[in-house]
Amino acid sequence: MSDGTFEKVTQSEKALYGPRKLLLCGFAASMQANFAKVLGFTGLADLDVVWVAADQADDEIEQLMELAPATGTGTDSNLPRAIVVAGISENELHNLMNTCRASGMKSALWAVLTPVSEKWTLHQLLAELEAERTALQDKT
Repeated sequence: MSDGTFEKVTQSEKALYGPRKLLLCGFAASMQANFAKVLGFTGLADLDVVWVAADQADDEIEQLMELAPATGTGTDSNLPRAIVVAGISENELHNLMNTCRASGMKSALWAVLTPVSEKWTLHQLLAELEAERTALQDKT
């Protein structure tokens, strides 16, 4: 990331920073049940999930992480598709990412919550993730 805090996630049972929760944006309401199935396949069916809408893009990630589980269920999001992960193990993250790919799910931006990123707005985080994606694509 632009502030130098990028760290590669390894394979371990080490828990990631933050509450055990996912923030998801850019999903149509009709796709939310499919994502719940993916969570079930990975053994994460009990994981708290918040569906973030476009009108929340200026909220800090920390505020969004405090929302009640299932907030935004049934609401479409026209934000870029992104998944912000917190509190699960590194192995669970790898399993979730692999299952999402194998399911044919539309590509998403992925982020792991950090003490720095939790102070950013969702808009700032999405812009940073898009810039990282572009930089990585330019390298290939």
